Amino acid sequence: MTRSRTTAKQAGTRFETQHVTWLAERLNDDRIERRRQSGANDRGDVTGVRTIAGARTVIELKDYGGTVHVADWLRQAEVEAANDDAPIGVVVFKRRGITDPAAQAVLMTTETFARLLEGGVSSAPVIIDDPHTVIADVLP
Repeated sequence: MTRSRTTAKQAGTRFETQHVTWLAERLNDDRIERRRQSGANDRGDVTGVRTIAGARTVIELKDYGGTVHVADWLRQAEVEAANDDAPIGVVVFKRRGITDPAAQAVLMTTETFARLLEGGVSSAPVIIDDPHTVIADVLP
């Protein structure tokens, strides 16, 4: 039996909900949630995920019944990460016959993997207080 568009959308929604619930509990972070689709400027399926260094991470979730579309999915994750100004964009895809969200697979480029290991690239400036200024502000 092949999937209709309706059953495919239902499976995707179910997979997204299950995975987001698991991820929020696993990381103990109630900011993680499903994101609304936004057409051409889509910013991924999941919001609120951060690296250990605080960099935003875009997650695109896919349930294609065991079929994997590497090139298309990686391109989509990279575009959506750029739309979100996030340095990390990954694809989490459902493995055929596996229902446990902790046992699904993650797809990313090796550059994304290196960024992830570094904690993400921060575009925010690092501000270090000048100790002389801080002391001067405290003194009468």
